[in-house]
This record gives sequence, structure tokens and C-alpha cells, in this order.
Amino acid sequence: MAGQKMLKFTTVNRDMPEKRPPDLRNEDFHEIYAEFAREKAAEQASRCSQCGVPYCQSHCPLQNNIPDWLRLTAEGRLREAYDISQATNTFPEICGRICPQDRLCEGNCVIEQSGHGTVTIGAVEKYITDTAFAEGWVQPIRPYAERSESVGIIGAGPGGLAAADMLRRAGVQVTVYDRYDRGGGLMTYGIPGFKLEKDVVMQRMAQLEDGGVQFVLNCNVGTDLTFDAIRGKHDAVLIATGVYKTRDLDNPGHDADGIVRAIDYLTASNRVGFGDDVPEFTSGELNAMGKRVVVIGGGDTAMDCVRTAIRQGATSVKCLYRRDKANMPGSQREVQNAEEEGIEFVWLSAPRMFVDDPANRDEVRALTGPMRGVVVDRMRLGQPDVTGRRSPEMIEGAHYVEEADLVVKALGFEPEDLPTLWGVDGLEVTRWGTIKADFTTGRTSLDGVFAAGDIVRGASLVVWAIKDGRDCATAILNYLSQSDAVAAE
Repeated sequence: MAGQKMLKFTTVNRDMPEKRPPDLRNEDFHEIYAEFAREKAAEQASRCSQCGVPYCQSHCPLQNNIPDWLRLTAEGRLREAYDISQATNTFPEICGRICPQDRLCEGNCVIEQSGHGTVTIGAVEKYITDTAFAEGWVQPIRPYAERSESVGIIGAGPGGLAAADMLRRAGVQVTVYDRYDRGGGLMTYGIPGFKLEKDVVMQRMAQLEDGGVQFVLNCNVGTDLTFDAIRGKHDAVLIATGVYKTRDLDNPGHDADGIVRAIDYLTASNRVGFGDDVPEFTSGELNAMGKRVVVIGGGDTAMDCVRTAIRQGATSVKCLYRRDKANMPGSQREVQNAEEEGIEFVWLSAPRMFVDDPANRDEVRALTGPMRGVVVDRMRLGQPDVTGRRSPEMIEGAHYVEEADLVVKALGFEPEDLPTLWGVDGLEVTRWGTIKADFTTGRTSLDGVFAAGDIVRGASLVVWAIKDGRDCATAILNYLSQSDAVAAE
């Protein structure tokens, strides 16, 4: 009988939650998608073909048991659906909102390959957990027994928080150290509210605090507290700092007034959303109101910046990317949302220099005033590089000037030099500056020190950080148990 509720993809069309019109959603920072109603969520879940080999699951970093919780949703068994969903994912309500499903689970849906349109996996995942919170099904963290061992986690982003959650459920004493005044990392200060409203993150922070996780905020390791002090206080340490160093430009005029980093720009906007006093926003330095804005980059951070600028009241917003649309790294869904909201994409373009007078398109000199324009080189795609992507090549003599009052550099992130910043010897790093750690356990070159997330794999997705944090938590529990066994001998 239950099976009759599934396999409806030939009779039921794919349908996403209603999206607010661009002219309305551009007025605020609320999420753009409405919630599924119970009947609609069940209807869309019923489209799942219940594959014998579920490619949606195998292409999910967390190996979420997607077909099972889709079936349970179609049958109206939402609490069981939530139990299955949260068994493999610490933050399903967050992944349902910000995962690039078009590149992961939905992009590998079998019925999508057959031309029927993918199951709306992300929207159903979000609906299940939002319902669980509303109905009180999300239980407090209450370990069966407390353990004496303690773990220090450096970084309150998705990797660190996922590990903290699992370790506390096992009864371990957990302290999380973070440089910001709120936990959540980039989920709090890097991702705009129109993709992830902040009360969604804060409710998980409240759950962790209520469950006994201690947070030491406004703490810069290496300045306010040494790494050795943290290591000496705990039985194990997890480094989950993420990567915050912005890739920069070295073009003439790159450090002029009016050229800012994406992380600074997005953080300021999110702080304003919290009601914080942000002088750089009030002064206009990190505010796009009334300005011609150019964002440089083609990833998801660039999409966050252009969509933030249009909501702040920019007079125009353009995104420069050196490759074409088909080769950009960002989510195609986010590109579509940006285009609907009035952002103009200038494909195959790269900045040459920044000028204070748009007439100075060929003059290389120090700026004498605020930046007022970007000299842009037209590009074409040449032969593939070692990664297989076609390399952008400049078209000689095809440059022009893009007038701008604010330029946002969204070129990606690199790891900070942690061994130097923290003054720690013996912490090995790779040639890219990421921490060298075992692929499955996160063990580093220092005994009892583990690492997870972007600081190991480089700038990546929230869902990968969650997986790494969970894997490290398992490895840390094994390490603590082994240490206990040795001590008992």
C-alpha cells in the first residue's frame, strides 16, 4: 500500500515552493522561498522513484538517506522522516536552504536524467526540519552519562559545531573558541539572510548552549589565548577555523578607496541585520546605497554580494567573471535568482586596473582620489588547463571602462598561516597552506590535535564541513577511548 504513494513522477510535475517576486524580495533580506504546505511536500516527495541505487544519496557528502525520508514524507509520517534526516545530518534545516542541490543530490536524481524533472529534495528537507522545530520534535542534547574528558574546538562554523554536537551527545565536555561575537561562522556573518535567515542558525546555537557546549567568543587564538594554553586545557583539540584570507588582486589601484573585500562587505550587511552598530556601513564604505557596484568573481560568494547590493539600493550592479556562464563555479540556481533581481553579468571579462577618472582607461598611475571606474579586459576561452577547464585569455586591444563607485572583490578564500599566527611548532601544513590531516580521521601531525572543514580541504561547501566535523568527532571519541585504555593499564 505504501508503495502506491511513490513513483508519481510521470503524473506529478516538479514544483518548487513559491518564490517571492523580484520587486518584492529586493526590498528586504528575508528568504525568497515560501514554505511547502504539508500536502505539497507530500505530493513532491511522492515523485521519488525509490531507486535501488539512489544516486541522490551517493552524491550527498553526508550520505543522507534521502529516498527513505521522502517516502515517509509522502506517507505523512513527518516525525519519522525527521528522525531519519537528522540521523546523518546535524543541520538539515540549513543544508536544505543553502546546499547547491543542483550540483549534488538533485543534480544526480534518476528521474531528472529521464527528463521528468528532479525531486525537490532540498525544499522537502527544509520543510521536514522546520516542521520538527515548530512541533517540538527537536530534542535537547542530554547525554546518557557525562564523561570527564574535554575537547577544545577552535572555530564555531559548521564543522566545529557539528563536531561539538556529536561530542556532547556522547557526554564529552566541549568548549568552542571563536573570533566573532556570535557563533555560526560564515553561516552567521558570510551568508545573507535571503538565503539563510539568522534565527535558523541562532536556534541551533541555543540548542548547543542548552546542551552544555561552552562558547568562548571574541577570542582570537594567538592573541587573546595561545594555542598551547587551549591544548593544555583539553584532552583533544579540533581546529575548524575555516579559511578567511581573501584572495587579492595586484592590479594597479587595487587598494584604492571604494574597493572592498567580500567578507567585510557581507559581514557588515549581516551585522546590520542583527541590529548592530556598524560604522563602516553608516559611513557608506560598506554600503551600496545609491552606488554603481561591480563585483569581481563567479562563485557563490559573488552571488551573495551582487544580491546584497541590489537590496541595499545600488543604482546598478554588475558581476565580472573571466569565463562564461557555463564554466562559472557558482550555483546556476543562484545565478538565475540574481538575473531575476536585476543583476547584469558581464561574462568573459577581467579587471585590468582601477581608475579615479573613467577617461584614464590607459593610464597606469597611483589614484589621486576615490576609485570611479574599472578598466576591463575582454577575454576568450583558450585551451584546457591541467584541471580540464578552458583557460581565459585576454583579447588584445578589447578593453573598456566600467564606471563604478564600489568594487567588491569576491575572488575566493585561502587559509591563514596558522602555525605562524598561533606560534605553534610541529603543526604541518600542505603547500596550499591548509592543515595536513588524515583524510578520514582528521588527525594532524600533533598528538591529540585534529582538523576539519575548509582549513583542511580548502574553501568548500557547508555540507562538506558538517561531514568533516562529524567524522572528526567519531575519531576524537576513538582517540579518547584509546587514551583511557592506556591510562588504565
